[in-house]
Amino acid sequence: MRNSFLRILILALIISSLGVLSIYSSTYQKEGTAWQDIHKRQMLWLIIGLACFFIMSQVSYRRLWDFNYFIYGVAIFFLFLVFALGIIRLGAQRWLRFAWFNFQPSEFAKLAVIIFLARYFSRKSVDDISLLSSKFGIFKGIILPFIFVAVPMFLIIEQPDLGSGLMLLLVFVFLLYLTNVRLKYILILMFILMLPLPFFWHFLRDYQKQRLLVFLNPNIDPLGAGYTVIQSRIAIGSGGLLGKGWLSGTQSQLFFLPESHTDFVFATFSEQWGLLGSSLLLIMYYLIIRQGFIIAQRTQDSFGKLLAYGISLLLALQVSINIAMNMGLAPVVGLPLPLMSYGGSSVLVTFIALGILVNIDRTRSVF
Repeated sequence: MRNSFLRILILALIISSLGVLSIYSSTYQKEGTAWQDIHKRQMLWLIIGLACFFIMSQVSYRRLWDFNYFIYGVAIFFLFLVFALGIIRLGAQRWLRFAWFNFQPSEFAKLAVIIFLARYFSRKSVDDISLLSSKFGIFKGIILPFIFVAVPMFLIIEQPDLGSGLMLLLVFVFLLYLTNVRLKYILILMFILMLPLPFFWHFLRDYQKQRLLVFLNPNIDPLGAGYTVIQSRIAIGSGGLLGKGWLSGTQSQLFFLPESHTDFVFATFSEQWGLLGSSLLLIMYYLIIRQGFIIAQRTQDSFGKLLAYGISLLLALQVSINIAMNMGLAPVVGLPLPLMSYGGSSVLVTFIALGILVNIDRTRSVF
């Protein structure tokens, strides 16, 4: 296992603990019992996530090959169920309520699609030597897998959750590059996807158009759509080198920063711990993602390799986009910061994904 279990576990625990501290600091002064319990619920999800991490680290990841279509089908079923039974928050219908907790199917769908693509592109020919993907034409190599990605992607976008939907597309394109599918087919796909981009503007909702305009110039609506981005940048900048200290600060403690415990938890953390603390946090994320890529490189099983690459890419993209969003370097798309942002679904799925990574390194079998 080459210590990957302990490395990933320790790093994930430290990041999650910092997340709980940041969530507590941004909510403890707010009125109402619901706010007082948020950090406790996050701690409960952290415990459940750790249990799932240990389970997945022991159960062979090859089981995912056998249950691949079932996992994909369950993900699609839950995404459809959102439109019928989902609860609405802030104008978005993304969550399902199960007893005492809310579950966001789009988080599970991200992992389900990665498992599906890893299996699809790792199938071998009859002689069990070369991958079938090297013999795929444009239909089997691009069109067919894109259809399987497009179904959950458009269901997620309709919730609406543009960020998570586009995340599936990005992971798909990156995984295509890592397979033996011919490069010219990938270039054709990218050209086809980029061609209609100017026309997508007309299909965006009003708030999505406003977010894109605010990304270009936050000051065009400083008290509306640009408010959160402006306050986030103020919070990050005001942290200075060493930060203002835990439970201190102006933007997060005086409630100037909306969503300071979810999508903009990085701004809350940066204000309190400064450039030094933020840099250490980024280093820890880098070490986890780097460990995932190392696991992918040294496993000889093509399914495990693509699965590890997919999980690592998903984490890298979510961390990069969320932090860029907090700094005003990317449009606000509503992606959580893995292990840090408040949300049981994100924490649970992230720990499951990390457990799969550890198991891939534990097994490292040749198939």
